[in-house]
Amino acid sequence: MSSPAMQVRTRIPRFAESAVERARLTVVPRRRRAAGRAPFLALVSMVLLAGVIGLLLFNTSMQQASFTNTALEQQADRLAARQQSLEMELEQLRDPQRIAGAAQRLGMVQACSPAFLRLGSGRVMGEPCASTAANSLQIRPRPPVKPAALNPPANVVTVEAPAAQTDAANSSAQPERGTRERAARDGKKKNNR
Repeated sequence: MSSPAMQVRTRIPRFAESAVERARLTVVPRRRRAAGRAPFLALVSMVLLAGVIGLLLFNTSMQQASFTNTALEQQADRLAARQQSLEMELEQLRDPQRIAGAAQRLGMVQACSPAFLRLGSGRVMGEPCASTAANSLQIRPRPPVKPAALNPPANVVTVEAPAAQTDAANSSAQPERGTRERAARDGKKKNNR
């Protein structure tokens, strides 16, 4: 058998041989090929075109969303106004005075004094009375009576008619005079224009 020192010597020459073989190898320079500019320009122009088209589509969709938003806001305003008017109408329908007026038109009257029945003892508390239109509560108060000082008697003034004209000449001359005056005024108005 060989000693470990011998094995080391044999390995060293193997490393040396491979190092020598590697030292003889050289890298061959690659042949440079001029890259064409057309594909690069096409790529850049396609990227720019895609960006512009994407921007236009985004802008269009944003404008469409804005129009939709405006239409929905207007619809919401109309619906809010409608809801408010319906709530006001409902409050008017729930008004106790309106309900009481409708009941009176139907012939109903308000109870004047109710009686209560105590169930435990069977005793009637209070004195019931029949309700009539005369003793019911007035929903709309009657207008106040006007004082006599504010309601004086009417003053009647009679005017006598003027005496009738007997002269036919006077009556025919006056219309001619009025017609001449009217024609003169109309002529002045036309000249002023």
